[in-house]
Amino acid sequence: MDDEPLARERLQRMLQDDEHFNVVGEAADGESAFTAVMKYDPDIILLDISMPGQSGLQVAERLSQLDDPPAIVFCTAHDRHALEAFSVNAADYLLKPVRKEALLQSLTKAMSLNKAQKSSLRNAPSQLDVISNIRSNISAKTRRGVELIDIDSIYYFAADQKYVTVYHEAGETLIDDTLKELEDEFKRKFVRVHRNALVPIERIEAIAKNTDGQFEVRLKGTDKRPTVSRRHVSALKELLTSL
Repeated sequence: MDDEPLARERLQRMLQDDEHFNVVGEAADGESAFTAVMKYDPDIILLDISMPGQSGLQVAERLSQLDDPPAIVFCTAHDRHALEAFSVNAADYLLKPVRKEALLQSLTKAMSLNKAQKSSLRNAPSQLDVISNIRSNISAKTRRGVELIDIDSIYYFAADQKYVTVYHEAGETLIDDTLKELEDEFKRKFVRVHRNALVPIERIEAIAKNTDGQFEVRLKGTDKRPTVSRRHVSALKELLTSL
């Protein structure tokens, strides 16, 4: 994410032959950078600080408010913002011109931040027993009053901006819970496959690429296929092999 096309092209050239890292998107200003993160759900972003509109620091602050933010590596021509960068949980801070060796070291360091996420998914199957204080139903306020949705009837939860929709056997319903609240409460039964989606572990059948090259998760009882973001693919595969 950099307003200089040549800087973006240089970083991409450094990574084009690397088997561990893949460029999924780019942006030339702060707002476009945030939009790209929401669209592609990357593991890591390379972020300049001085950009048109919102600065890289402002973008990082917005990203830090997400439930599942990507790791951030700042790439900038100035060192005066280093303290501010780490105050928004930056994984690293590189000065331009960025050297390939330093870039790969920073990306490897940033990837290690996802180990806790993988460990959590790996341990999920041993935690499937529902404890007594977890709800067996989700409540939703509808035109008919309060509707109760059985947890076992749910295909998945999907977030869109400020709203969460439950896709279930009787249809789909908007609810007031946030995806983060649902993830925390039902972590023994549901797993995050995308920044905007939680699926029931027991309904997962497989993950596969669609015709557009995106990964999707196949669920029992429905033809709906929630997208699996690249950052969650490897951890989800580990989970499936242990079920």
